[in-house]
Formats: sequence, C-alpha cells, structure tokens
Amino acid sequence: IDKTVPGASLGIDSDGFFGLETQPRRVAVVGAGYIAVELAGVFHTLGSETHLLLRHERVLRSFDPTLQDTLTDWMVHTGVNVHKKTEVKRVEGAQGGPLTLHLSTGATLEVDVLLWAIGRHANTENVGLAQVGVATDDKGVILVDEYQNTNIPNVYAIGDVQGKFQLTPVAIAAGRRLSNRLFGPEKFKNDKLSYENIPTVVFSHPPIGTVGLTEPEAREKYGDDNIKIYKSSFRALYFGMVDEEHKEPSVHKLICTGPEERVVGLHIIGLGSDEITQGFGVAIKMGATKQDFDDTVAIHPTSGEELVTLR
Repeated sequence: IDKTVPGASLGIDSDGFFGLETQPRRVAVVGAGYIAVELAGVFHTLGSETHLLLRHERVLRSFDPTLQDTLTDWMVHTGVNVHKKTEVKRVEGAQGGPLTLHLSTGATLEVDVLLWAIGRHANTENVGLAQVGVATDDKGVILVDEYQNTNIPNVYAIGDVQGKFQLTPVAIAAGRRLSNRLFGPEKFKNDKLSYENIPTVVFSHPPIGTVGLTEPEAREKYGDDNIKIYKSSFRALYFGMVDEEHKEPSVHKLICTGPEERVVGLHIIGLGSDEITQGFGVAIKMGATKQDFDDTVAIHPTSGEELVTLR
C-alpha cells in the first residue's frame, strides 16, 4: 500500500480501531462506505476532532440517493469535517505518533490517527485455489452459482470471499442453507439463500435501514412510468423538546412498481430505523403492496407509523 500512497501503512484499518487503547484527539477516516460512516460517527460522538475524506460528494454511494444526501448533510451539520473530492496522496510521521496527511487538494491535515476504510478484497491468494482449479475473478472473488458451488465439485464458498453482500448474517444464512443441503434431510436438497430483498442497516448517526432496490435501480429495472415514490420527511417525537438544530432528521421512502404497487424498495433514516427495518423486511420479502401497508393500522406515536400512513 505504501507504493500507492507513501506512508499509508502508518494508518490503521477497522481492525486497528478495536486495538486503540486511548481516544485520539484528531482522527481522519478515509472512505465513504458503512464502515467509514459508522466509525467516523463513533469518533465524533465521543468528542474527537473527526475528518471524513471522500473521493466523491456523498457517503454510502451504493445506497439510495435520499439516504446519501440526508446523512451527508447531517454529518456536516453536526460538525464532522467532511472533505469532499479529497484523497490522501502522502502520509508523514511515525507509527503511533502525530501524522501529516498531504491531500489531493494541496492542503495538509494533522491527525493523531489515520483510519483507512476504503473496502476489502477477498483474501484468496496463496491458499492453493489455483492448484485445484477453483475459478476466481480478477479481484480474487471466488465464483459460485446460486447454491454456493464453485466450478470444482464438492468445493463451496460462502461469505465475503464470494463477493455478495459482505455482511455477517448473510454469510451465516448461506452457510446454514449449504449445510442443510449437504447434510440435512431430503426436504432440504434444494435449499439455497435468496439474495433478493436482504435488509441492511448502517449504524450511522442517525441510523439507516434499507431493503430492496434503490430508486435509480428500480427506474432502470422497471422504467420511469412503472415506478411510484412515496416519501416523508419529519422529526421524531423523541426530539420534541430539544432545540431545532439538534433534532435529527427522519426520512422514510417507499418505492413501488406496477398497478398493484408492489413495494420493491424501502429506505429510511432516523432514530429507530435499525429496529424498524427488520419487521418491514419480512413484509417486503413476502411481496407486500402499498395497499398492504395502507391496510395496517398505525401504532401511535412512533416513527414506524410513517411507513403505513404515506400518501
């Protein structure tokens, strides 16, 4: 990594975060994904001067644009130093000591900890895959079919190494279905994990929940004329007694398609979104329509009721 960015090894990754024994006074987090967002939020909430360096304009670029915009703007509002269109070109300093970051903008940044959260790749080199002929792509991801089979009989791959949804619960679910199919009774002979409509949460500040297609994905798949968007922006009642500047935003968005308005995307940000998403994930997995949502009596006063009262 030092060949690409001189001095980059003076930084740490997300594993190194858990090895920190003292709270750094100044931190730079590089990345726009959920790890970067979550750890930047932790540092900032604890009181560290926090800088988040983005190559582009927004965080969470694979998420729905509404979530990207809302969270990025709120992080800026709350005092996270978000550096847009900024890359680290060189790092100077000593391991464990203050570091000077030379940025693509020409500026320098003095920090105590540099945390790289720019993504991970499958650790499949030098484990003998080539010797037995297991196929990988140019990034080292193991190629599998819908049943986790590689191209070699009796060799399987699950989890991050096969490149789909790099989330622990997904790997566990895929592993259970694989073991059911290999070692379970006859009724499990075709058991496999569906990778559609997997609920995902980002433990940002405030948290994010998402299930299904983003708005751009839905428009590309079904066409603009076959998509209807329902969206609401509000402040959770929890913040009713605090000053306006401290009221976290909440945005709830449903993406529906077809004359029956089947819900193909749910994207929410705000207090409680992590808990709300799990239950609605079941509904969307079962093929719920907008009418199903409308027919559900709201629980008041909650943030979740917003999803069944959208008009």
